[in-house]
Amino acid sequence: MSNDKVPDRPRTAGADVSARLEGARVPTAGWSRVIIGLAVLWSLFQLWIASPLPYMFGFGIITDVPARALHLAFGLTLAFLIFPARPALRDRPIAWHDVALALLAAAATLYIFFGYDGIVRRQGVLFEWHLAGAAIPVEAIIGGVGILVLLEATRRVIGLPLVIVCALFLLYSVFGQQMPLVISHKGVSLERLIGYQWLGGEAVFGIPLSVSVSFVFLFVFFGALLERAGAGQYFLDLAFAMVGRMRGGPAKAAILASGMTGMISGSSIANVVTTGTFTIPVMRKTGLPAVKAGAIEVAASTNGQLMPPIMGAAAFIIAEFVGISYFEVIKAAFIPAVISYMALIYISHLEALKLGLRGLPRSEIPPLGATFRKGLHYLIPLAILVYLLIVKRWSPSSSVFYAILALFAIILVRPVVMELRDGGSRIGEAMTRGAADCVWGMIEGARNMVGIAIAVGAAGIIVGSVSSTGLSNALIGVMETIAGGNVYVLLGLTALLCIVLGMGLPTTANYLVVASLMAGVLVELGSAAGLVLPLIAVHLYVLFFGLLADSTPPVCLAAFAASAISGASPLRTGVQSFLYDIRTAILPVVFIFNPTLLLIGVDSVWHALVVFVASLLAILAFASLTQNWMLVRNRLWESVALVLVIFALFRPSLFMDQVYPPFAMVPTATFASGTFTAAPGQIVRFHVTRETAYGDRLKLFALPAPEAGARQQQGPFGVTLAQDESGRWIVHALAFTGPAATAGMDFADVVTAIDVEQPDLPPKEVVYLLGFALLALVCMSQYRRSRS
Repeated sequence: MSNDKVPDRPRTAGADVSARLEGARVPTAGWSRVIIGLAVLWSLFQLWIASPLPYMFGFGIITDVPARALHLAFGLTLAFLIFPARPALRDRPIAWHDVALALLAAAATLYIFFGYDGIVRRQGVLFEWHLAGAAIPVEAIIGGVGILVLLEATRRVIGLPLVIVCALFLLYSVFGQQMPLVISHKGVSLERLIGYQWLGGEAVFGIPLSVSVSFVFLFVFFGALLERAGAGQYFLDLAFAMVGRMRGGPAKAAILASGMTGMISGSSIANVVTTGTFTIPVMRKTGLPAVKAGAIEVAASTNGQLMPPIMGAAAFIIAEFVGISYFEVIKAAFIPAVISYMALIYISHLEALKLGLRGLPRSEIPPLGATFRKGLHYLIPLAILVYLLIVKRWSPSSSVFYAILALFAIILVRPVVMELRDGGSRIGEAMTRGAADCVWGMIEGARNMVGIAIAVGAAGIIVGSVSSTGLSNALIGVMETIAGGNVYVLLGLTALLCIVLGMGLPTTANYLVVASLMAGVLVELGSAAGLVLPLIAVHLYVLFFGLLADSTPPVCLAAFAASAISGASPLRTGVQSFLYDIRTAILPVVFIFNPTLLLIGVDSVWHALVVFVASLLAILAFASLTQNWMLVRNRLWESVALVLVIFALFRPSLFMDQVYPPFAMVPTATFASGTFTAAPGQIVRFHVTRETAYGDRLKLFALPAPEAGARQQQGPFGVTLAQDESGRWIVHALAFTGPAATAGMDFADVVTAIDVEQPDLPPKEVVYLLGFALLALVCMSQYRRSRS
């Protein structure tokens, strides 16, 4: 399916610079050279700051906010040169106002790069230039211009929805005192707003842009180089060689190819147009309807953003937000991503069974061994990356830097080796071709980063607004009121918010917005409901539901891209792909309540293997339930049994807790009298209602019992309870540094219940046996009917 030789690619600069960027213009030759020069400089800058060279030579060390400013300067300048003010102008030359905006953007960002030391010394006081008795607010003007050009670049590259969201948060920052009481704040002056948003390191130039500089660019660059080298075609050929002859083989090959491409791409639409151009016609050729062919490609491409190591650039931002290592993020995301893809392969098999499809003939499938060996060189940089990340535990930036160097070497050497194999008469041309591929890899990497850099810069406005106004704390009360204290309702509202925002925002920006607003709220209210929600689980929950927007009508951008290839209705393709993606939607709900799916609390390889097998069988059962098919059409009792299998394998504690409750109630009077004792380390939970001006707030405090002999004022937990006139138990006294006060308990809190952890309970994995037995029963029933 692919030639051994690297095909000559068109070098017409305008077409190549704008390729696959929706709404981008095709610039003239002169401007193409400018854009190419800026793109190459951006890539070289990122390679320089990731390399050890600045520290070896003692110059050119650029870190922190100055590096972020230079990064955004490149992104903004390229955005105005590549993207016209309106899509209708994409065929016209770059206008003077585009150049003016590019220069303004460069000036506003480069001021921070060159003047950062002065900004830090003034400690938030904006510089003013006094001229003829008048004070000209220089930095306020620069910052205001910077924010405006960032919003305009966002409108061009991302679209109007993100601009509207950013504008609303800016207005909220300034006019907070006029907002409803529950979310009001004292307001921020315009000058202070500009200083915080543009001239500091907490908003536009905060964590999201820091991650973009440190990690995201290099991984996107790495993916662009792999694609330029031909790895995308190799993965596609390898997928067809592996599964092309199976029943519904083209659909399975499309899923495998999209999964492998997603590891290095991280963009659902890019996956669709890269692999779908070939796989969708082949799926249709073997008998799969156009709607289902497009929908399978959409579902597979959308899930590419779940696949480590890139995960749509979100993995690095999650690591920064949660405060854990990048390795911990990809470890947590591994099982959900893998079983989601395996379930989609299973769904494609069920569709093939229903339609009676066959695989491709042997003559149309490349030989597996030869195909695998032909692209072994593509696996070398991937192996280096995985080894440095997982075995050596190097930082992501250092790991991918050396993987990029290996990939550069492969791209340079491969054409020479192939030329020598053919006789070696044009070695010089082969070397030039390899060098050109390296340069164009730099260009494509920078081109692909423009949208991400703009998106994270704009999302920084929202992050800064939330942190500077205390909105996240206010939202806890608001969402608790809306959800009525019900964490299940809150989870549903968060999922809906992710999908709705995702219809207008790219996945990374959507994740940043919703995580900034809702992650802390979910953890707080989950705790109040007695649920321990790990922060990484909450952030992955937001990411999973955000990416579903690409396959959710009416927007479903990936479905529109697929329908352009398949010829089917975009909305019908979107509906079908959403039905396929329900298996992905169930996973975040599962790992919120059962964090072992994220390998949280899993302390051995065998335990991890059991969790993986149980989770895989559960999601396959879910796929059979939603498709109403396993080997044959399901009977009613089989569907009911599959529901029980899903709950038993995905959330075994739901059954175990009914038989062996993990906590036993303790009479509050018994605790208050001091007669209650708990074993050292045993968890005691205090269910509390706190009366506030905005209504009652529910809280849960889980405190471990102190060691025997430990002395503490106000009892072993540092709290004394007493009854008020109405008979309620309230916090009467607190030890200032005691466990209860440290956990956040306060005077006059109403203690509604106390329970204590039960020791020596059977492991919840015992319930897996019930799930396995029921699944075996259904399989036997289906097998007998399929043979009759």
